[in-house]
Amino acid sequence: MGGIALLARGLGHRVSGSDANVYPPMSTLLQNNGIEVMEGYQPKHLQPTPDIVVIGNALSRGNAAVEFVLNRNLRYTSGPQWLADHLLQDRWVLAVAGTHGKTTTTTILAWLLEHAGLHPGFLIGGVAENFGTSARLGQSPFFVVEADEYDTAFFDKRSKFLHYRPRTAILNNLEFDHADIFPDLAAIQTQFHHLVRTVPGEGLIIHPAGEQALEQMLSRGCWTPRATFGVAANWQGRALNADYTRFEVIHDGASLGTVEWDLPGRHNAMNALAAIAAARHADVEPVTSIEALASFKSVKRRLEKIADVDGISIYDDFAHHPTAIGVTLEALRARVGAEARIIAVLEPRSNTMKLGVHKRELAQALRDADVAMLLQPVNLGWSLSDATAVLGDRRRVFDSVDELIAAIVQTVAPGDQVLIMSNGAFGGIYQLLPAALQHRQRPQGVA
Repeated sequence: MGGIALLARGLGHRVSGSDANVYPPMSTLLQNNGIEVMEGYQPKHLQPTPDIVVIGNALSRGNAAVEFVLNRNLRYTSGPQWLADHLLQDRWVLAVAGTHGKTTTTTILAWLLEHAGLHPGFLIGGVAENFGTSARLGQSPFFVVEADEYDTAFFDKRSKFLHYRPRTAILNNLEFDHADIFPDLAAIQTQFHHLVRTVPGEGLIIHPAGEQALEQMLSRGCWTPRATFGVAANWQGRALNADYTRFEVIHDGASLGTVEWDLPGRHNAMNALAAIAAARHADVEPVTSIEALASFKSVKRRLEKIADVDGISIYDDFAHHPTAIGVTLEALRARVGAEARIIAVLEPRSNTMKLGVHKRELAQALRDADVAMLLQPVNLGWSLSDATAVLGDRRRVFDSVDELIAAIVQTVAPGDQVLIMSNGAFGGIYQLLPAALQHRQRPQGVA
């Protein structure tokens, strides 16, 4: 929704908006672009009457602002529908869908096109460091969009990505998620197949080779050429070091060059392969894409180092699904080596995690952490201690952010890697922890 606001501002509209919790980096980005951000959903925020109200999918009937819109018969639409009506109709849309990796892959793809001189428009669910923003109109027919399977709005229960009509579609992976709106994996597969139905016969669908949930979905029908990445695929990446910051790009058995970049982890190498394949569909030569990756700077809140205090490194990552938690820890482990101590700090905040759907996978996801320090939210409804009991003394559970920070301060030592994982503000821990470490009492004799 923040990106939609930026695009509307770019088209010359006066834009303001409301959210329940306003926090950086998006709040700062919006304010710097002249967009007024108001906290809370109050009818007075909709006065004087706007030309149109764009309603996000987090709002439901009973919300004061929603009720005001309906009672006053104001014009309203959803974010995806607004995007389709005002920006996408005449563009070559490159959409990135999947349970994990959408934001990173979308950002990589936008950067590959930018480096090639195509100046694409884009809408990304995060702040792309190469661009310093999450959205822009662009100066070419190409528009790259992060294509989410979550529902569109309270009045439109289709997945968001069904509005985008891509010519090039990346389907990164497919797992069960969003348990608050989907009853099972089959329901999500149906939405993905609706997306497949919208990709033209002259388009391209890019997906990992051999992923069962995607293959099952595609077996219902596919009318578009396909390219694959991964093992035994059209596009392969051969690791040249432990953390995949150097890997060889191989296409149909032929080596095309070596990527040398800053993003660790096999999963990020796969994201890059998918983006290279999509960029090639837009006539960007792979050698140009490989060159572009050397200057790629990732996305805010994706294994982003936010502080280094007394030799203690602190990272922020958006991971909130067990698969994402696991691959993020795996990537950090590959980067820092076996001897470094990793302290995983997790807030289970997503709707799916709150419902306990993935609680059995959580302990395994934390396997690469030496210590797991978990926040038990009041409204979680299930026990983190019970779900992670197999970790034994390696895990500790806390009832408040203050208790959690105090425990981290007492636990960490120089050389430790603290990985904070949440899809929210996590009670301000990103600012509070570095400050607490800077002011902790050092042993006598330590400078």
